[in-house]
Amino acid sequence: MQKLKHIRLPRATRSGILNALMLLLMPLALLILTEWAHRDGFTESFWNDNLIPHWRSFALTWVLIALAYAFWCMLTKRHWPAVLITGIFTIIPGVISWYKLEMRGEPFLPWDISQIGDLAGVASKLTLRIEPSLYIIVPIFLALFLGSFFVRPPEMRGRVRWPMTGVLLAAVLAMVLGVFTKADVLARFGVAQDMWMQDRYYRNHGVILGFLSNLEVLDIDPPEEYSEELVNEIAGETRAAAKKRETPYPDSYGATAEDAVQTPNIIFVMNESFFDLTRLEGIEYDVDLTPNLHRLQQEAAHGYIFSPSFGGGTCDVEFEALTGYSIEYLPSGCKPYQQHVTHDMFSIAQYLKSEGYETLAIHGYYRKFWSRDTAYPNLGIDTFIAAEDFTNPDKKRGFISDAEMTSRIIEEYEARSEDGPVFIHAVTMQNHTTYDESRYPEDELVNIVSYPDGMSSTTISQLRDFATGIHEADAALGELTDYFSQVDEPTIIVFWGDHFNPVGKGYELYELTGYIGKGETNSPKLRQTDLLIWSNYDDTEIDLGTVASYNISPVMMELYGLEKPLWFEYLLQQMEILPAFTHGVAVEPDGSFSTELTDEQLESYNERWILQYDLMFGDAWLGSYVPESMQ
Repeated sequence: MQKLKHIRLPRATRSGILNALMLLLMPLALLILTEWAHRDGFTESFWNDNLIPHWRSFALTWVLIALAYAFWCMLTKRHWPAVLITGIFTIIPGVISWYKLEMRGEPFLPWDISQIGDLAGVASKLTLRIEPSLYIIVPIFLALFLGSFFVRPPEMRGRVRWPMTGVLLAAVLAMVLGVFTKADVLARFGVAQDMWMQDRYYRNHGVILGFLSNLEVLDIDPPEEYSEELVNEIAGETRAAAKKRETPYPDSYGATAEDAVQTPNIIFVMNESFFDLTRLEGIEYDVDLTPNLHRLQQEAAHGYIFSPSFGGGTCDVEFEALTGYSIEYLPSGCKPYQQHVTHDMFSIAQYLKSEGYETLAIHGYYRKFWSRDTAYPNLGIDTFIAAEDFTNPDKKRGFISDAEMTSRIIEEYEARSEDGPVFIHAVTMQNHTTYDESRYPEDELVNIVSYPDGMSSTTISQLRDFATGIHEADAALGELTDYFSQVDEPTIIVFWGDHFNPVGKGYELYELTGYIGKGETNSPKLRQTDLLIWSNYDDTEIDLGTVASYNISPVMMELYGLEKPLWFEYLLQQMEILPAFTHGVAVEPDGSFSTELTDEQLESYNERWILQYDLMFGDAWLGSYVPESMQ
């Protein structure tokens, strides 16, 4: 029998098959590496809960990457530039998203690009560990990149190549502008935008689709029902309800005083990353970490704020506290100071200024950070003292210390140009992430006497650093209240922590102490920082429960019987229905948490957005509302 001869395909055919495989499989490989980086590997839940139910989302992303890859390949006539450029724009967002999820609980969002300058400002203070999956992703990508040097696309004549390049570019733009940024088109592929929980949205639909689809919400559209007539109707109902509303704090000074002080000095202190560490069980220290907080809680209003941030985003909490506006209505991850506070806008500072107050802010970092230098004047803050205005300040961990901040608050109070009331808004920096015991001299560090079994040395080291900062923040609070307890002028001090931070290895600090369950990284308990509202003219203890950060100012004014703007009165009335709501989690009137809103709560939520839109972006009809009886 004659032996069959070996069949060998022509070189052109082999080259065509290889190029076709490269154009199809290389984008798939890059997509896999991107999602691997974003998730730090693939678990069973990825296949069952994300990929299978939402496979069309990942298919769309693969098509987009394939078109982009083919464009670069056609443009450069080589595969290796296409691998490099497409890899940069896919894998790097996945890596960034993982780090953001670790540090702040939210993925990489379009607005983060505008914040690169602010990140660079604190980059020297951060200590980031290498993402574990990078040890696998980087070698695989390098192998793909080096291998692409040995594959050359088939030659195409110029008059054919350039039209094809243009077609591919048009296809990429059509995919981005006509599919990925169009909610109605994405809905046909089973993509429902999830602005309340971006981490879940990215898990279900991937980094690339999640990022691009968020571009659509850069513009803020008015609520469908927004009108002057409706705003005035809500305002009238609010004013009428205010006359018969019962205060939620019947034992407060505002409810019991016959002639309540109306122009006390008001001092806000938002303390970086502060929360009472003694809430974490199973850890013992060699000092009482928060003696002043515990002492003051017995003679003041106290509770928790429900923070919109975790691991960062201080300015979000600050924005809510000053304005009463909720960032829940804004594109997730945007920074209001940078994108929206670009014109005069209502805030408690703006209101108090109209009532004759001096208004100033003090920050322990640089004035351009989070664009405070441009946002503060638009919020009615006349004087802004930042790190540049301190002379040889006391520093801890490389930042201006909390003790120095307390001294500066007192100094500015004493140096007022007039005798009238003053509003001071202070933002500290000493306990800013990240943590390591080497940031303090050994003799200044708090020692950990005992801790739960299994806690890593990394967590213990970082906890010593963090606990020392908490202890010193508490000491600064004690010094501030001690000073103003001796001042004759009535003064209110509102002190709160902006957000929790990751401390140590993953979330083991919170898991091993039983503060949250294993894997409950989205627990609302990680958004409950401590709140204290103290004055030098009333010592009534009041349990506030959990207060939304956007309700801090209304609650403070209610406690002390201060005349309130109509917006704050509206927020207080809505607290009876929905005390707090952030990131899709509601605090119920009984203090429990829920991820589902009742019909009444949803109506309240939507109505509140109408008024917030009016004040932030609309015609501010609420601010100029006059009852018919007074017209």
